[in-house]
Amino acid sequence: MILVTYYLRFCALMARADWLVPTLARLVFAGVLLSYFWVSGLTKLGDGLFGIFMPSAGAYAQIFPRAMEAVGYDHGQLGVLHWLVVLAGTWAEFLLSFLIVTGLLTRLAALGMIGFVALQTLTDLFGHGAIAEPGTIGAWFDRLPDSVIADQRAFWVFVLVVLAIKGAGPISLDRLVLRNAPWARQASPRPAPAQRQAP
Repeated sequence: MILVTYYLRFCALMARADWLVPTLARLVFAGVLLSYFWVSGLTKLGDGLFGIFMPSAGAYAQIFPRAMEAVGYDHGQLGVLHWLVVLAGTWAEFLLSFLIVTGLLTRLAALGMIGFVALQTLTDLFGHGAIAEPGTIGAWFDRLPDSVIADQRAFWVFVLVVLAIKGAGPISLDRLVLRNAPWARQASPRPAPAQRQAP
C-alpha cells in the first residue's frame, strides 16, 4: 500500500512536468534534424542572389529523379509544375524547420513537416529505388533499430506528432505572441457558466 502511494505521488509529479514534453521535442528536432534539413535545402538552391527562386539541377534530381533521367538531366525541359514543387520543397525545408525550432505556428509547421517527410519517403522508395533495398527500408519488430525508413523516419514523425498535438510548449514564440493577443483570447474556448440549482 505504501508503494502504491509513492507511485501515485510520483505520477502526479510527472504529470506536472507535462510542459517539458513539447519543449524537449523541439530540442530533439533542433539537435537531430534542423541541420539535416537546412543542409539539404542549401543543396537545392541555385546560383546567385536569386538562387532561392531558381533551384539547382540537383534539386530536380533529388525530387524528380525519374523525370530528370527521362530528359537527360536537363531540368530546363521540365514544366512549371515541376519548378513549383521543387521550389515549395526547398522552401519547406528552411521555413518549416525554422518555425518548429522557434516555436512559431508550431502545430501547423509540424503537420507540414509530417507531410514533407511522407513525400520524401515516397520519393526515396519509388523515385530513388529504395523499395528494392530491404536494409534501407527495414521493418518493425525485427530487433534492428537502424533502418532509414521504418526506424529513423518513424521517430522523426513521432516527434512531429507530439508537437502537432501538444504545441510548442511554454518557451516558444507561440506562447509569447498568443498569450496576450486579444483575437487569441476571443478564439479560446470559455468554460461554461455554472448552473444554478433550484432551491
